[in-house]
Amino acid sequence: MTLKLQLVKDHEVLFEMPLSIEHWARDRLQKELTTFERDFDRFSRLFHALAHENRLRMMTRLCEEDDLTLGFADFMKDLSLNPKIVWENTKKLRRGGLLTKSDDGRYRIPELGQAEFLMLSLALRQLLQILRELEEL
Repeated sequence: MTLKLQLVKDHEVLFEMPLSIEHWARDRLQKELTTFERDFDRFSRLFHALAHENRLRMMTRLCEEDDLTLGFADFMKDLSLNPKIVWENTKKLRRGGLLTKSDDGRYRIPELGQAEFLMLSLALRQLLQILRELEEL
């Protein structure tokens, strides 16, 4: 069975990737892995930003807002978190590129942060579920 991942926009394939090592050209795979190693810090910050339940809850809560924006006190009240926890976690989410802070102190998920969050939470979860189901067949 040959599996591949595609990203399509308006019927145009923007990205396509085989999901098994044997379907990669050896030199292309090596180049991609080397590039991934160089980008380690960026990926590490992103994965670290999502590697805690409170940060996931905060991102989920932001996604519930029409404008994807919440204030510091909203996180405290809506998620029953103390100020220190909110401060530490917003800092890590900002460092990971998943949040920005406006001049009026409100936190927002930027467009790139939205895509990264959806890919690493919802899309990855669903893809892994499909792969597990295929494995069971």
